[in-house]
Amino acid sequence: MSAPLVTVDRVSVRLGSAAQVLALRDVDLQVGAGERVALVGANGSGKSTLLRCLHGLQRPSEGDVRVSPGVRQAMLFQRPHLMRMSAQSNVALGLWLRGTPWRAARERAQAALQRVGLADVAARNGRALSGGQQQRVALARAWATQPDLWLLDEPTASLDPHAKREVEALIAQFASEPWSTDRPAPALVWASHNLGQVKRLATRVLCLEAGRVLVDAEVNDFFNADWLASRSPEAFAFVQGETA
Repeated sequence: MSAPLVTVDRVSVRLGSAAQVLALRDVDLQVGAGERVALVGANGSGKSTLLRCLHGLQRPSEGDVRVSPGVRQAMLFQRPHLMRMSAQSNVALGLWLRGTPWRAARERAQAALQRVGLADVAARNGRALSGGQQQRVALARAWATQPDLWLLDEPTASLDPHAKREVEALIAQFASEPWSTDRPAPALVWASHNLGQVKRLATRVLCLEAGRVLVDAEVNDFFNADWLASRSPEAFAFVQGETA
């Protein structure tokens, strides 16, 4: 693997007023360009906390997160926050805040909405759109910044089946497309409870429990029952419970 885009070195995170909740425990992780890393585990296992650490929204209590110079990141949440303005302006605002002149930002925003199939709702209030459309606006907003590292926190969990398929297809496309000849395909790190989605999208799986990494494996190994059971009975039990 080439130089990692981001490195997590023995990171622990303590939460709560008295720092009594250990949300992450001695987590190590490196993610390189083109990797698609799924974070799986029960609620409270530390998936969202790890994503927030990767994006700089959560400071580690111990350890270090290092992002390589020049790496662009974008993070999407389960329920995207859209401003009370048009879909086009919601996308353009993110570009404008990064220094793009407003007229150019609006042009790029329209192109981004076209890319996610929402050019026809560009003038509509973002908050009036359906849940699936709002998530696609959020994807357009991130895509317009050309990130090298996508961070997604349960991006399809609150969507109906049709919208899930649409958003998942866009994520798969974005994760496989280089931005240019000298910029390889971006990396994708996302949290998911949908193991079918993990099988379809991931190249690698991290299974977490109570803030620690139980197993870090290639996707084919992770879904090999014999291999997983021999490496981590806890991770095997999690998968069996999710697929039963």
